[in-house]
Amino acid sequence: MATTSTTSSTTSTATQSLITALGAGSGIDMAKLASDLATAQFAARTDRLAAKSELLDQQISTASNLKSMMLSLSTALGDRVRAGDLSPQPQIANSAVAQVSLSGGQPKGSYSLEVTALATAQTLSSPAYAAGTDVVGAGTLTLRFGTVAGSSFAEDTTHQAVDVEIPAGATLADVARAINGKNAGVTAYVANTVDGAKLVLKGSEGAKNGFVLEATEDAANPGLANLGWTPGSSPQHLLTDATNAEFTIDGLAMSSSSNTVTDSIPGLTMKLTATNTGLPTTITFASPAEAITSAMQDLTAALNEMSAAIREATDPRTGDLARDSGARALQRSFSTLAGSILMPNAAEGAPRTLADLGLSTQRDGSFILDTQQLKKTLAADPVGAAAMFTTGATGVYTAIDSISRSTSKISDPGTLAGSIARYTSQLQQVDEDEAKLAEQQEATRARLAARFAVSESQVGTMKSTLTFLQNQIDAWNKSS
Repeated sequence: MATTSTTSSTTSTATQSLITALGAGSGIDMAKLASDLATAQFAARTDRLAAKSELLDQQISTASNLKSMMLSLSTALGDRVRAGDLSPQPQIANSAVAQVSLSGGQPKGSYSLEVTALATAQTLSSPAYAAGTDVVGAGTLTLRFGTVAGSSFAEDTTHQAVDVEIPAGATLADVARAINGKNAGVTAYVANTVDGAKLVLKGSEGAKNGFVLEATEDAANPGLANLGWTPGSSPQHLLTDATNAEFTIDGLAMSSSSNTVTDSIPGLTMKLTATNTGLPTTITFASPAEAITSAMQDLTAALNEMSAAIREATDPRTGDLARDSGARALQRSFSTLAGSILMPNAAEGAPRTLADLGLSTQRDGSFILDTQQLKKTLAADPVGAAAMFTTGATGVYTAIDSISRSTSKISDPGTLAGSIARYTSQLQQVDEDEAKLAEQQEATRARLAARFAVSESQVGTMKSTLTFLQNQIDAWNKSS
């Protein structure tokens, strides 16, 4: 255990000062003598408390450093996993047709995609007004949702109708604000066209998200009916229909109410952006082998840095945490990390441990990466290897994060956080003991100073008497 070597202790300083005072021969400084005596009396205990305080400071610092390093390792690994390139990345031959990204799982293979129609949203416009500030009447506008087909409308009763109250004096712009304020899935704005100002309404993508706009006028403020629309009336105001996206995956016809498709290929999200009728494109998944190899090399280096810090802290002779339970627990976690099963639900033969990815632990606790074993695993089961690098309930990141979280459990005395709390409490007690000792030392000094003051007064009186007697004797001798 590391201890502090004090070259000039409080004890030796106080003793030397005391010897100097007593050896003065005459005119002793009683106040200084009292202080030196009090210091000498408490010096040993003061030294012990100072040494203990310094040791506790070192233990808190070392334990906090290990805990911080573990958190940094977990955070960096999490960021690396979330970057996404450690799993098979989707690629599409014709990027104009769709944007593809992973949404979960580990998809593999290749897929054919042909988009024949994109999902669209219904768009309506009102008759033209002179300006957006024109008053439009008062009453209630009701939005009903469903499927618009030609001159018919089939209401979707599961999609609740929305009433929009329009007060007297409202302008076309006021109506747009009132509709937007309902957050009903229909947005409104005023378009200043060559024909005049028009209220434009736009719904959500998908055939079932079509809508009609019913107007119930306030008899005292007519005019609101001019904004109403149904499929059989004013078809010229229907700018676009609400339709579904139509596409095929490997020749199988599919439909989606949105251009963002998440369930057609498991684990893949497609955002359809254009049609390619008659010219299907291909979706494939790039190998993550190179990225995983780089990540494993970085992880091995980080583990070795952490392992070296643990070995230094727990060294039986010089380590600040040689007998610390939290540091020892962390050391045990590292010693079993390579062989721990990280993928308990993996298929037979699939990689389950870091050892399967080439990581092994040396006798001194350091780590080494067998790149040939890693290459073999990646060649045999790239998807299984990639599955180990996710932020889910299992895998490499979860194992490292679990170790990091365990070091931070302050309620557990067998963790680094528990050790830090214990050392901090002990340090507070040392501070209190030092304060009490200082009070006792001061009380002792004051008591000695008071006694020496009395002695000094008596010595002064005796010297005065002696001087008087000496003068008398001198006078007698002179007269004789």
